Amino acid sequence: MTFNETAFPTAQSTLQTQKLRQLLVYLKQNSPFYQQLFKQHNVDIDSIKTLADLSTLPFTTKEDLQQRNNDFLCVSRDKIIEYASTSGTLGSPVTIALTDNDLDRLAVNEYHSFACADGSATDVYQLMLTLDRQFMAGIAYYSGLRKMGAGIVRLGPGVPSLQWETIQRLKPTAIVGVPSFILKLIQFAHAHGIDVNQSSVKKAICIGENIRNTDFSYNILGKRITEAWDIQLYSTYASTEMQTAFTECCARQGGHLQPDLLIVELLDDDNQPVLPHVPGEVTITTLGVEGMPLLRYKTGDICMYDDDTCTCGRNTLRLSPIIGRKKQMIKFKGTTLYPPAMFDLLNEIEEVIDFVVEVYCNDIGLDEVILHLLPAEHTEAADRKIRAYLQARLRVSPGIKYVSLAEIQKMQFPEASRKAIKFIDKRV
Repeated sequence: MTFNETAFPTAQSTLQTQKLRQLLVYLKQNSPFYQQLFKQHNVDIDSIKTLADLSTLPFTTKEDLQQRNNDFLCVSRDKIIEYASTSGTLGSPVTIALTDNDLDRLAVNEYHSFACADGSATDVYQLMLTLDRQFMAGIAYYSGLRKMGAGIVRLGPGVPSLQWETIQRLKPTAIVGVPSFILKLIQFAHAHGIDVNQSSVKKAICIGENIRNTDFSYNILGKRITEAWDIQLYSTYASTEMQTAFTECCARQGGHLQPDLLIVELLDDDNQPVLPHVPGEVTITTLGVEGMPLLRYKTGDICMYDDDTCTCGRNTLRLSPIIGRKKQMIKFKGTTLYPPAMFDLLNEIEEVIDFVVEVYCNDIGLDEVILHLLPAEHTEAADRKIRAYLQARLRVSPGIKYVSLAEIQKMQFPEASRKAIKFIDKRV
């Protein structure tokens, strides 16, 4: 890929407009879903001449993908090389079919993502994440690192003892993993006399969880990791549907868009563009995808953007950490809550080892919240401290249920789950 990330926005806009028009022709010719959608909304693709014209096109939703998954396929089944699927966090999983060209595009995406996060061919990355079960991220990271020429240790998730044994034996320079698991690595190391700062690992690509606040300062998870381990952390944001990642650079002021692979809009509740630094729903249009391209797909993720030139020299739009998911927003006793903010709060409480947040509707249709907590010590004093802290920070008092280690693990890892579940939404 030869796209220049330091190019002026006008050059990016020209490229994206060209690719958008190619996408519209491709969808009209090959996508059963978009053929019907265009007909239903009287879409004249020849009228789309600029990126501003994108706003005249209809949206695609998660429900569309769930209900009509196969109608999004633009190639014959013999062209499909890989079947990936979403985790099903917000409903039934969605299958994303990739062609050989899509896998190449995925590799290019992650090659540039790792390069953005100061990676190079001299690095060795230990992959502490799911590499099977149709998980796109696993094959994406592996393919991108191969393209970069870096060393790869495919160890998979969990088992701190094996992770440390492998680190000590193979001397990786970087790890890719979930931040809360990195914290468990630190805790294991301290308990077993391992000096994390004497290890070979100097940086971590953090996936699946926020390590920063929206002002890019470290949240409690990021603080706990960096206070114990002198390690460089890089945030990422991606989804199976977009087949693209936003990754932090050395400036750590947001994840960089790859404008040759994706068009991104941030929209308010009225589907109008928001200004920089104002929360909006991430809405994406994939560029260069062959198997299952998407047009104006509403991800449900809420974040902010900045389009000023980054100190790293890139002129690409940057996304803040995800504030929350639109469908996961909780209205509890007059207060608006998002699960990620509650996770940050619970991570701050020393008396809480682990947790699951559950929301359900009461008998009059209002949101109710119950926190399933694994306490460090189940005492009255600890309970009072936890409740007082939550009341002070949230200004409301959610229900609390203390659970055992076995109970919390059963809730977080139901059968076939690829990652720990921290939020259970039982609202109809």
